[in-house]
Amino acid sequence: MSRAAATPGAQGFRMPAEWAQHSATWIGWPHNSTDWPGKKVESIPWVYGEIVRRLAPGELVRILVNSGAHEAAARDVLDKVGVDPARVVFHRFPTNRGWTRDFGPIFVRRGGQQPALAIAQFGFNAWAKYPDWQLDAGIPAAAAQALEITPVPVELDGRPVVLEGGGIDVNGRGTVLTTEECLLHPTIQVRNPGFGRPEYERVFREYLGAGNVLWLGRGIAGDDTHGHVDDVCRFVTPGAVVLCIESNPDDENYGLLQENRERLEDMRLDDGSRVEVLQLPMPQPLYFEGHRLPASYANFYIGNETVLVPTFNDPNDRLALGILGEIFMDRTVVGIHAVDLVWGLGTIHCLTQQEPAVRQRDSGVYTSRSWPPLRLGGPGAERR
Repeated sequence: MSRAAATPGAQGFRMPAEWAQHSATWIGWPHNSTDWPGKKVESIPWVYGEIVRRLAPGELVRILVNSGAHEAAARDVLDKVGVDPARVVFHRFPTNRGWTRDFGPIFVRRGGQQPALAIAQFGFNAWAKYPDWQLDAGIPAAAAQALEITPVPVELDGRPVVLEGGGIDVNGRGTVLTTEECLLHPTIQVRNPGFGRPEYERVFREYLGAGNVLWLGRGIAGDDTHGHVDDVCRFVTPGAVVLCIESNPDDENYGLLQENRERLEDMRLDDGSRVEVLQLPMPQPLYFEGHRLPASYANFYIGNETVLVPTFNDPNDRLALGILGEIFMDRTVVGIHAVDLVWGLGTIHCLTQQEPAVRQRDSGVYTSRSWPPLRLGGPGAERR
């Protein structure tokens, strides 16, 4: 069998959309004090506790911890916020940081008569920015061993491929969203030197079953990852995305988000249809010591029963929750206070990674609808 024929994509595996039924959500319990400035780290476990409390009724939550003491501290928080311990599984897999979206297992699934899960084992190098990543890089293999499923090292022509989960978003039908800033910049945070569009498109086709790639331009200001798409644009049905739009022409995000909107107007999905674009507002800018923080409502997470949305004590919190509530009518849309969390340069989607169920229940919910234009004017949209 040739290498190409042996890849997950060639064998019928595909990365499911986030709204597909989960067996579990993976999350890494916080421990690295350098991830949050000052004493902010003291409040972060309670934010994690709220995230787990909201997810656990609908699916297992698998929590990565460094040690028995770390697990005990997590259990104490979860007990205090009322999480059913039967809905939580701890894995003592040490990590460098807690941003599980980026280093955690990226699952692919095969349906049909022989459904199965595998893990596309991408490399991880801490966003090509930080020196401590070796523990995080081992998590996909450890997860595969724990679940007794196959890890498939991702490589192109014998070369390991680095990719973070927050750098992509999929519709589960063969289309993937990403940004040129994250994957194609020639000098800044280069994950795979020498890779261009053809190389990435081949990797996505062969390992994620998603050969149709929608290339946006830039990510939002303040993004430490240099362009992750999960702060910009997300699939919400196989045919529709939500795209962040900045209403203030003087804001540094205004032009780049408008450019992404213009690109999407000319793009086509895997079936040849146009992308339906629904607009999400941006919160007003947040700063720490003069540095812009990557606050974005697009960093939501879709659980089995709940959609968790970061909120920022902003007038547009209500508008963003309302828009997502109209989209995900089969789930409860909940705001999670993320002002402390975003000081670590990420929020809810950055912390979580979904484990799809092997067998998916058939549902007619996830079909594209004709949505009216979502306007950013009106009550709740004004800037302070």
